[in-house]
Amino acid sequence: MEEHVSNFIHDIIDNDIANGFSRRIHTRFPPEPNGYLHIGSAKAIWINASTAEKYNGLFNLRYDDTNPVKEDVEFVQSIEEDIRWMGFDITGGIFYGSDYFDKCYEYAVKLIKDGKAYVCDLSADELREYRGTLTEPGRNSPYRDRSIEENLDLFERMKNGEFPDGSRTLRAKIDMSSPNMNMRDPAIYRIVHAHHHRQGDKWCIYPLYDFAHPIQDALEGITHSCCSIEFENHRPLYDWVIDNIGFEDKPHQYEFSRLNMTYTVMSKRFLRELVETGKVDGWDDPRMPTLCGLRRRGYTPESIKEFLRRVGVAKAYSIVDIGLLEHCIRDELNHTARRRMAVMDPVKIVLTNYPEGQTEYFDVANNPNDPEAGTRKVAFTRELYIEREDFAEVPPPKFHRLKPGGEVRLMGAYIVKLDEIVKDENGDVIELRCTCDLETGGKNPPDGRKVKGTIHWVSTEHCVDAELRIYDYLFTKPNVFDLEEGQSYRDFVKLDSVTAMSNAKLEACLDGTETGERFQFVRNGYFVKDRNTGVYNRIVGLKDTWAKQNG
Repeated sequence: MEEHVSNFIHDIIDNDIANGFSRRIHTRFPPEPNGYLHIGSAKAIWINASTAEKYNGLFNLRYDDTNPVKEDVEFVQSIEEDIRWMGFDITGGIFYGSDYFDKCYEYAVKLIKDGKAYVCDLSADELREYRGTLTEPGRNSPYRDRSIEENLDLFERMKNGEFPDGSRTLRAKIDMSSPNMNMRDPAIYRIVHAHHHRQGDKWCIYPLYDFAHPIQDALEGITHSCCSIEFENHRPLYDWVIDNIGFEDKPHQYEFSRLNMTYTVMSKRFLRELVETGKVDGWDDPRMPTLCGLRRRGYTPESIKEFLRRVGVAKAYSIVDIGLLEHCIRDELNHTARRRMAVMDPVKIVLTNYPEGQTEYFDVANNPNDPEAGTRKVAFTRELYIEREDFAEVPPPKFHRLKPGGEVRLMGAYIVKLDEIVKDENGDVIELRCTCDLETGGKNPPDGRKVKGTIHWVSTEHCVDAELRIYDYLFTKPNVFDLEEGQSYRDFVKLDSVTAMSNAKLEACLDGTETGERFQFVRNGYFVKDRNTGVYNRIVGLKDTWAKQNG
């Protein structure tokens, strides 16, 4: 069980328990299966699941599959997979909103018989016109005063498929002058002739979320229905449905702020657009904030949950620095990931005074932060690869890497000095000829001289070819919805946000690495072997600007 830090929802529950309002705690997560879960969804799951765990209650997964047009079995399966991967126990069971359609219909009929619902023939455009504005009250529908008998007949005929899509709705009869526009006779059923992934063609009318959701909560015995802040204005309708149907055990709705994060979007509609327009390679593209994308990128469930714990639970709007998420995975991997040397952009060096054909092995620590991780033996030969950026023919000031006449330490091995630069006919550097101080293998020079620079390397004879992918943010603007007039989030999509390093050279011990294994490639960042492609995705770089800025 994880450590639970109290928040305002827990304060409410503590008060409910103290006053005898709640003897048990039962929460739920109700995703619509029309896309993949993202890290914002993870916040909602974490709040509901951890709350149930803290109070020894139950946590349900309930698919909000009331819209057959957008839903797919693919999304149903991915949602449960992501929740299981995150390590949340679905202790109360898995349910489908569509399995309650018979009860929803029964309760809709009850509202009609009680004079609290009516069939309306207004079109969608007319509904908007009659609804009014934030400053002007709405107008009653000309069909509002239909008799109960006529409404029952029309509603049954809607169910029987006699009318086309959009021609009629069933509306709750509440108050067209309410300052809360959600209470201005909201539609609670609409006509949709579409095949349902679970119910088939049984229904051609479907309840809207604001009507179906409170019914589902009540039928499942949910006590605390925790949802994001955009549903705050829907709470009076939630309560109206519960009260007017007449449930004795009443669930209550509580709202928390959505998770917003810099350099990304948290809307399934916008994420779906990125997928469908080919801006990304799919829902699990490592640049996406989806849980499957983060998993493929190399993030761990614990790093995401630590991020959510740090963000906390509040009601006020905020946008979280993506650097905090990167800090959480970086901090975890700093203690757990094994170190390996990988040269992303190689240039060859030849140690002219090192014996040809000789192979020497140096012991190098697997993780300096974990003595129990031990060491590994790394092969050292006459010809090696180093990073091209670790050499400068005309070095800038304070350049402590390889330069003409300069010395540098090869990590864990010898100190070498650059003597000669070999170029091709185009003037490009193809080889660096160096001499090796053979008395400095894994130790300081005997004459006491200081060498400031240390660079990583791999043997040309003992290495593995690989492709590395470096990911930038999906957007160029931190808050893509802080826009000027005429701008769209689409204007800030970063099209060149993936860099492929296709000629990388890795330590030989990385041959046969399992997909999903995470490593620190020294000085280059944390990487994971991609389960789809076999390339190495960079999870995050080594530089932690968030920690520096936030102490």
